[in-house]
Amino acid sequence: MTPQTPETAPSAEGPDRADEPDLEADRVQPLTEPRDGVPLVISTAEGLQRAAASLAAGSGPAGVDAERASGFRYGQRAFLVQIRREGAGTWLIDPEPFDDLKIIDEALSGVEWILHAASQDLPCLSELGMWPDKLFDTELAARLAGLPRVGLAAVIENLLGLGLAKEHSAVDWSTRPLPESWLGYAALDVEVLTDLRHELRDLLEADGKLSFAEEEFEAILTAGLPEPRTDPWRRTSGMHQLRDRRQLEAVRRLWLERDRLASKRDIAPGRLIPDSAIIAASKAMPATVPELLSTNGFHGRAAKREAPRWLRCIDGARRATVLPPLHLPSTAPPPPRVWADRDPVAAARLSTARNRLGTMAEELHMPVENLLTPDTLRRLTWRPPAALTAEAIAADLLERGARNWQVELVSAVITEAFNHPEPLPVKGSNKQGSNAEPDTKA
Repeated sequence: MTPQTPETAPSAEGPDRADEPDLEADRVQPLTEPRDGVPLVISTAEGLQRAAASLAAGSGPAGVDAERASGFRYGQRAFLVQIRREGAGTWLIDPEPFDDLKIIDEALSGVEWILHAASQDLPCLSELGMWPDKLFDTELAARLAGLPRVGLAAVIENLLGLGLAKEHSAVDWSTRPLPESWLGYAALDVEVLTDLRHELRDLLEADGKLSFAEEEFEAILTAGLPEPRTDPWRRTSGMHQLRDRRQLEAVRRLWLERDRLASKRDIAPGRLIPDSAIIAASKAMPATVPELLSTNGFHGRAAKREAPRWLRCIDGARRATVLPPLHLPSTAPPPPRVWADRDPVAAARLSTARNRLGTMAEELHMPVENLLTPDTLRRLTWRPPAALTAEAIAADLLERGARNWQVELVSAVITEAFNHPEPLPVKGSNKQGSNAEPDTKA
C-alpha cells in the first residue's frame, strides 16, 4: 500500500507502515518473506485467467492491496495489485498490460474484500474495473476498536505479534521489472490481512462496536468515489501568501500548464516544478526568461528547460481581463476562532458539545472524529434546526451524512449541550472556565 496524504477521520498523513511498533522487540516475530514464496507477477492474458479461476475457487474473504507510484508518475493509478485468498494463495498482478481487471472483479463477486485504509486504494482499483460487494477496512476497524496506532505495521504487531518490513513503502512502483525484494514486500502486505480481520472483528464484537464498523464499511461502498474538486489549482501549497487576483490567475495558468505537461509525459507534476516555484513566479510576475530564472524560489527539473512555457503563462495572466475571485463561495461556517465575537451563543454551543463528545469518545475508546466528524458538528452548531429537540437534531445529523449508530449515540448529548451550553470564559480573565484551553505555558 503506497502511503498518501487524504475528514472521515483520516489521519493527517494517511496510515502507512512506518508507525512505531506497539510491542517489545523481543515479542515481535519478523515477517520477512511470504509463506508460499514470492509469487510471479501476472502480466499476460493467460496468467490473468489463471488468477481469476484460482481466486474464484478460493474460500472466505480476500485481502486486497494496490501499489501506486505517487510522486513519480502522473495520477494515482495502480502499478501492482496484490490479492490473497484462502485456497488460492497470493497473486501479484501488473495492471499495465491490461485494459482493466474486470475478470478479477467478477472472480471476487460477492466476496468480502479486506483493505487497510480502503479510501486510499479504492479509487485506483475502480479505474481498473474493480469494486467490492462487501468490505472490511482494517484501518477503520482499528480506529473504532481504540487501538493506539492504526498504521498497518503497528496494528499487525499489536494484534498478531508480527513485525512487517518497512522498506520500499515509497519506491517507484512503475519500475519494470520490479525487483524481487519489492515483490516480497508487496506480497506481505496481504499475507496476514485475513488473520488481522478476524482479530479486529473479535475486538469490535467484544466491545459492542461491530455494528458500528459494518455500517461504516457499507457507507464507504455506498458513497462511491468523491466528486472531482472544483478548481483544484486553488490547492496549490502556499496560496495563502497571495492577495492579488492577477497573481491568482498566474497560479491558475501555471498549475494547469504544468498539469497538462505532466499528463503528457506521465510524470508527477511536482517533479517538473514544485508548488513553491509556482507561488514564487506568481508573486514576482517576471517579464523575461532571465527574470523568471533569477526569481528567488523558482526551481525544478523543468524550470529552465521549459522557462518560455512558464513565462507565457505569466504573460497571459498579466494581460487577462477576467480574473478569478480571491475566494470561492462557501457554505462552510467561519473558523471557530471567530465565533465568540460573531455569535457567542453558537460558540458556547460548540465548546460544550465538543467537550461532551470528547468525553463520550474517551469512554468508547475511539477517536472523537470517528464518533462525529468535526465538520459535521461545526455546521450543525452554526446553523442548528429551529427546534432544539433530540428528534430534530437527529434528523439534521442524518441529512448531513452521519451514520445511524453515530446519531443514536450523540443526538441526545448534542441536544443537551445546545439547550444548556456552558458559559464561555470571560475575555481577559485569569480564571478559566471548564471550556478553556489548558495553559500550555505553565
